[in-house]
Amino acid sequence: MNVFQKKYFAELLGTMLLVFLGCGTALFTNVDIVATAFAFGLSVVAMAYTIGNFSGCHINPAVSIAMLVSKKLGIADFIGYIVAQFAGAIAG
Repeated sequence: MNVFQKKYFAELLGTMLLVFLGCGTALFTNVDIVATAFAFGLSVVAMAYTIGNFSGCHINPAVSIAMLVSKKLGIADFIGYIVAQFAGAIAG
């Protein structure tokens, strides 16, 4: 697996876990705001430590758009990140 595949897979996995854990917590706690907030927050922190070195841990298309606008991400990487994030969100 090359560098590009690793970072796109990391984004897919991170987004999938964020959606799965955050939305799953909201579903099973009957939308308890505090529990849902903790689930989303802890998911982001766990993914930052886990995949941050590979991909930068965007795990959200809005973050990828911000990186593109600030010219910290090229258009080819941007497209790869967005595709991986959407696939991860659907899988989650």
